[in-house]
Amino acid sequence: MSNHYQTLGVDRNATPDEIKKAYRKLASQHHPDKGGDKTKFQEIQSAYDTLSNPQKRAMHDSPQNPFSSMSGQGFDFDSIFNVFGTRFNQPRQHQRAMMTLWITLVDVARGGPKTISVGTHQGTMTVEIEIPPGINDGDSVQYPGVGPGGMDLVITFRIHPNPRWERNGPNLTTDHPVDIWDLITGTEITVQDILGTTLSLTVPARTQPGTTFRLRERGLAQRSGAIGDLLVRVQARIPDNIPQSIIDAINQTRNQ
Repeated sequence: MSNHYQTLGVDRNATPDEIKKAYRKLASQHHPDKGGDKTKFQEIQSAYDTLSNPQKRAMHDSPQNPFSSMSGQGFDFDSIFNVFGTRFNQPRQHQRAMMTLWITLVDVARGGPKTISVGTHQGTMTVEIEIPPGINDGDSVQYPGVGPGGMDLVITFRIHPNPRWERNGPNLTTDHPVDIWDLITGTEITVQDILGTTLSLTVPARTQPGTTFRLRERGLAQRSGAIGDLLVRVQARIPDNIPQSIIDAINQTRNQ
């Protein structure tokens, strides 16, 4: 059985916050979009999926765990996952298939239909589900009658961390580099929301690095119909080649 604690580089007594912090750091380092190894990333995802769930973590820690052979299984990025927990001794209308589905923050932003593959004892089956607007990490949704044999399918959604976007409920925060001269004199910049729409933003003169600007209703849609905001945090970017005359002028001003 894979040791998920070693995979994440944490102690067996690590707190949920410590596990999450280690996961976010490793996921960012090994994400395939940043040139990381897909297999390593899958191992990290599998480890976090287990250790962030109290029941799965207890099973992983138990030497008597009858499901230990499943603990090291990876996940397909696009949606091939394991179905478990089917209760065949119940009446058909109460049978449920349980699965975990990893999605991206872009999937959350788009919402709507998504075609996934579900593992069964006979292989895989393809089903179409609706991703609810603003789904949160760890939320479970029941889809009646779409599972194997017409069973209800209960999906627990997990969301890949995105190094570019920081989520706070319906709001998204992103960092945007701006030349230090533009922060001093003021400028107009263009940014993109999570779905790639280009937006214009005015940065006033004398803006301090780290200042956050709010673009209304450019965040994540919610089930209520409300839409969160996009928060753009500007960070100073210092040019590589600064003329000595400008440095001298700055020093002269500071010494006045």
